Amino acid sequence: MKDSEANLLRVAVPMGLMLLCVPMLAQNAAEAKSQSTAAKDAGATQLDRVVGIVNGDLILESDVDEERRFAVFQPYSEPTGSFSRDQAIQRLIDRTLILQQAREQPRKPITDTEVQANLADLRKDILACKQYKCETPEGWHQFLKDNGFTEEELLRHWRDRMETLQFIEDRFRMGIRISDQEVQDYYTKTLLPKYAARKATAPKLDSISDRIREILLQEQVSALLEDWLKALRASGDVRMVTADEVTR
Repeated sequence: MKDSEANLLRVAVPMGLMLLCVPMLAQNAAEAKSQSTAAKDAGATQLDRVVGIVNGDLILESDVDEERRFAVFQPYSEPTGSFSRDQAIQRLIDRTLILQQAREQPRKPITDTEVQANLADLRKDILACKQYKCETPEGWHQFLKDNGFTEEELLRHWRDRMETLQFIEDRFRMGIRISDQEVQDYYTKTLLPKYAARKATAPKLDSISDRIREILLQEQVSALLEDWLKALRASGDVRMVTADEVTR
């Protein structure tokens, strides 16, 4: 499949499911590095502030800063735009809810070897990595450093990401069936118009039917996940903490 065809299919993946695992547009490396340094300097003179509580688990200001910097490590993210503080807090709340539920259900733990293998593949898909030559150990370590992460911190974050995806996969994908007619309808009504708008030749349905089926499955998983998270928020003790509340 040509790059242009792959890109059209890639952008068709629903953003609901990506909410927890593929943050929005990342900060550039210089800005992220500057914020990381500032946060560390500030930490020497003031306590880390609580910004959210999720069933007793605390979300700290440093977690929010780390989450925003982590955005650059997501596959196909562009090093432009902004990922707001409030977006980061909401994502941390949702991910904390999922991990709380996941850890109540015994499952085979994700090993360091699996995390490292996943990260090795990731290096090929981070757009900002190209200028660093992340395929080399030196380039990868420099990329980590410029974005304010150590190897251990990234491993921890990526393990959480993999656990989140694993839980979503196990809980929501089972039982979902995508019919051939749904695949045909998506190809005809959604994909073909996109290719036509770009004056590009669309691939044959047979060559991308599996990919379309996956997109449709993810859309259904996204809808189920969103409803489930709303229910967890409503039934649990979940709230954001303002600066005024902390100083009272």
